[in-house]
Amino acid sequence: MAETNCSSLSPGFFLLNGVPGLEASHIWISLPFCFMYIIAVVGNCGLMYLISHEEALHRPMYYFLALLSFTDVTLCTTTVPNMLCIFWFNLKKIDFNACLVQMFVVHTLTAMESGVLMLMALDRYVAICYPLRYSTILTNPVIAKAGLATFLRSVMLILPFTFLTKRLPYCLGNVIPHTYCDHMSVAKVSCGNFKVNAIYGLLAALLIGGFDMFCISVSYTMILRAVVSLSSADARHKAFSTCTSHICAIVITYVPALFTIFTHRFGGQSIPHHVHIIIANLYLMFPPTLNPIVYGVKTKQIREGVIKILLREKDILAMK
Repeated sequence: MAETNCSSLSPGFFLLNGVPGLEASHIWISLPFCFMYIIAVVGNCGLMYLISHEEALHRPMYYFLALLSFTDVTLCTTTVPNMLCIFWFNLKKIDFNACLVQMFVVHTLTAMESGVLMLMALDRYVAICYPLRYSTILTNPVIAKAGLATFLRSVMLILPFTFLTKRLPYCLGNVIPHTYCDHMSVAKVSCGNFKVNAIYGLLAALLIGGFDMFCISVSYTMILRAVVSLSSADARHKAFSTCTSHICAIVITYVPALFTIFTHRFGGQSIPHHVHIIIANLYLMFPPTLNPIVYGVKTKQIREGVIKILLREKDILAMK
């Protein structure tokens, strides 16, 4: 039953209801998400450790990959433990301000993830189109400034979500039919007019995702032109192979993101609500889970780094 608080326009807490309509299956739904979370944490932490300890990986491409891994593991840690508490222990209560903080962090990190993918596309563009100037263009200070600018852009564009949501009156109830505090899911609980929230949410998605996808498209257009002009088939294959992992990461991130954004606003009643919730959670979990696997399988330097560390550990154990 929905708990109401008509004496105050801001509830003291919300109740996250998990996946409405599938409450009896919460335990089974939790298992794949728990498994993906473990893979995501181990895989991304392993990548960050590998990049920090292997000198051969101290290059711009891998610095951006480490930033992507940090963003991914932080993103899924912000939502999955709370989701598992809902599924396993029926702990649905979340403080109103804590909900706003979670909403801000989740959307900031998803925006950051998109920005890092854009930076990685620019990195591939410089590496392939200006190979002789690669190390002089993408210096460590430039990489740090690019990462900071991406973070600040995310914060500035997502911060209004918090104020727009906090201003709404919540006099009808405090039950959110979701596993985490998503911007529009929280706004729709309000008894006020949340049209501004919907418009600004779509605008922010277009400013962040639209701009990043435009930059990625331009980068790969220029890369394609440069690669096609190469005379050697081996050189073309080598140039394309350096981009395959990044292209996979782009598809893994943007396809579920676009589905979530547009069906949430324009899908209406044609798509069951529990499908929206599951896709929204997969959208947050797919990139952190699959990116380490894709880069580990597709990137030769990472495979060699893993083998080197394993052999080093084996030698240390043998010495003991």
